[in-house]
Amino acid sequence: FTGKVVFGATVTIAGEDSANETIYQIVGEDEADVAAGKISVVSPIARAIMGKPDGEEVVVKVPAGEVQYEIEKIEHI
Repeated sequence: FTGKVVFGATVTIAGEDSANETIYQIVGEDEADVAAGKISVVSPIARAIMGKPDGEEVVVKVPAGEVQYEIEKIEHI
């Protein structure tokens, strides 16, 4: 595995307040279910983190502005 975020990976990200960790699996549009922790590969968060290594900080553009996250862990399950 590459150690980078790829399609199908399960990724733990933390917001600017690192106590706020979220785990997402990157899936196809048909499988996306945010409540189950599955986000579409075309979602803003997935697009921002794709190809990035763990430890990388990314900025996600959202309707309210920009949110910064750090990629804490990448798992290829």
